[in-house]
Amino acid sequence: MFLTDNIKPGLVGIAQVEVNEQNTAIAYGSGGIKVYATPAMIGLMEKAALSSVDPLLPEGYSTVGIKVNVEHVAATPIGGNVRAHSKLMEIDGRRLVFDVQAYDDIRLVGQGIHERFIVQSDQFLQRVTKQK
Repeated sequence: MFLTDNIKPGLVGIAQVEVNEQNTAIAYGSGGIKVYATPAMIGLMEKAALSSVDPLLPEGYSTVGIKVNVEHVAATPIGGNVRAHSKLMEIDGRRLVFDVQAYDDIRLVGQGIHERFIVQSDQFLQRVTKQK
């Protein structure tokens, strides 16, 4: 079985979160205002993509984020909800390219492209820990 046999373009993923004190720009150190942090939004977009493909991979495999190119176009205050959507656009060997968007209760708040790479979990972790 090839790694992407169960993964096809068009696959979608969703992740959502409520904005709170822990995911604001102040908490992340990425800004000085209590609104949803850009790094938190990027993480939510990655989570949407991850949740769509990882369950379809063979046992012992996962994906890691390798590239993010997004814009954060609107602020969301504490108490708001943010929902990220991902759509798999391209499969290039073990590289997966996603279109990602984030919406709050009112509007689009972020959009862009996110890439992930399929890895064998054990081997990947061994390589990383050898770098210590």
